[in-house]
Amino acid sequence: MKRRQFLATGSLALAGCKPASREIDGGFTGVGFERGHRLRPASSGAPGAAQASPGEGLPTGSPAATRRVHTLIAGGGVAGLAAARALRQRGIDDFVVLELEDSAGGNSRGGQVNGIACPLGAHYLPVPGDEAHEVQDLLEEFGLRRRLAGRWQYDERHLCHSPQERLFFNGEWQEGLLPVQGVGAATLGQYRRFAERVRAAQLATPYAMPAFRAPASAAHLALNAIPFQAWLDREGLNDPHLRWYLDYSCRDDYGAGLASVSAWAGIHYFASRHGFHAPGDDAGEREGVLTWPEGNAWLTRRMAAPLVEGAGGRLRAGRVVQRIEAGRQGVTVDAWDAATDTVERWQAINCIVALPVFVAARVVVNPPDFLREAAARTRYSPWLVANLHIERALHDRPGAPPSWDNVLYGSASLGYVDAMHQNLQRVPGATVLTYYLALGDAPDNRLRLLQQPWSHWRDTIVAELSVPHPDLREKLRRMDITRYGHAMAVPVPGTLRNGHFQVRNRLSPASAGHEQLQEYERLTPSEGRLHFAHSDWSGYSVFEEAFTRGHAAAVSLRA
Repeated sequence: MKRRQFLATGSLALAGCKPASREIDGGFTGVGFERGHRLRPASSGAPGAAQASPGEGLPTGSPAATRRVHTLIAGGGVAGLAAARALRQRGIDDFVVLELEDSAGGNSRGGQVNGIACPLGAHYLPVPGDEAHEVQDLLEEFGLRRRLAGRWQYDERHLCHSPQERLFFNGEWQEGLLPVQGVGAATLGQYRRFAERVRAAQLATPYAMPAFRAPASAAHLALNAIPFQAWLDREGLNDPHLRWYLDYSCRDDYGAGLASVSAWAGIHYFASRHGFHAPGDDAGEREGVLTWPEGNAWLTRRMAAPLVEGAGGRLRAGRVVQRIEAGRQGVTVDAWDAATDTVERWQAINCIVALPVFVAARVVVNPPDFLREAAARTRYSPWLVANLHIERALHDRPGAPPSWDNVLYGSASLGYVDAMHQNLQRVPGATVLTYYLALGDAPDNRLRLLQQPWSHWRDTIVAELSVPHPDLREKLRRMDITRYGHAMAVPVPGTLRNGHFQVRNRLSPASAGHEQLQEYERLTPSEGRLHFAHSDWSGYSVFEEAFTRGHAAAVSLRA
């Protein structure tokens, strides 16, 4: 089925969608982007100005209170929470995390719809390889893995249950996401050729997750210089089914498709993890995926829990960091408190800036050149996440049974995951379907995301999902939509030179002879008492990158 044939069914009629036939409750939720927009520079300011502008919507004048702390962490996403955990492990308890939203977790937060837990963003974590040993340690701390008879085993309650994924293709559901039902010999041949190219790339030069553990080679940089689509053209890999699957994979991890991401990113998606397996490959059992009804919020809530215990706590939510200024003796951070509509000032010895690079460049006074350059070059993909409360089980088209991950061939979306899949209920009932749409390739994507009314997105999503589920309209009771204007960095050509492979830091005398500490110091972009930690510095956004960078910044911090 070609994309135009799929669109002809009405599944993605982005203009003039058929309105829902019954009243559906819901609205926008999850992200208060109005707070972030207060950082937009006033008419006299500009990002990266010598004196950071407070923003057009933030108060000026003297702060209402001044507080002191050893280390301040700006940003409570995965990187900020990882930094807080590492500080606690070092015995440094005198720190505070400032978070813009009302809860920590960044793009890995969760919520509820009519009492059913569901993700508001990232919804799974592949079982990490040995290169991500920091993440492995976290999972061991949370009881998700243990050593048994000399081998590591993961708690099966948290591994994605079967059936894991399916694709709506040619009017039926098929197992797996690679189109196989009814495809011809030429398509299967191109699947095998791409699998051979991935294996050859793995053998020629290492790929790793997190990426910095496989330093950029000449082969990496050559792939990094061109779009993935251009590389596929050069290799003669033009089969539409293969291209759709690779485009979907890039949108899934990077928020944009083949024409936008680099060839390095396209190969890295497979080579750093499970490879690419053509139908019939004797690849053994595919690696596991950890998931929960609330998605990766299961992890971030546990990371944040020690920070909110006791009076005041170390996590201060609802704070918009508007100014960070480093001096010889310490760092001054001004933040707007949304609850009191006042500015509070923090005096710290060190500051871990766990903010997206475009925000960091806006709020840091006299930002270093490497931060200015990173902010200017980083491109972001907006995302929409919709949670649909379904009152009873949906009717299915023929084919593979209901799965955790459900994708529609030819769709601009990433499909949906089923929040109740992990419960293994004997009789299917009410559930929440979490639908994902990455807008990294759409024209005027951010403006469109924020200006279109909730009803537009509701009707678009209902129209699309009604193709495989004709009874969706009558069983849908509520739809909550979360919008991320800058959800993730897109690894466009040139990313490797823009990220950790470009920033090199001077090693401290204390790291001499300590190989792990030296690695963390090289990984963390720093300027005096400012230490930067965010997945943006890797050029793309996944849990392993964000967590490792936050951990590294805290471990390499000079007490």
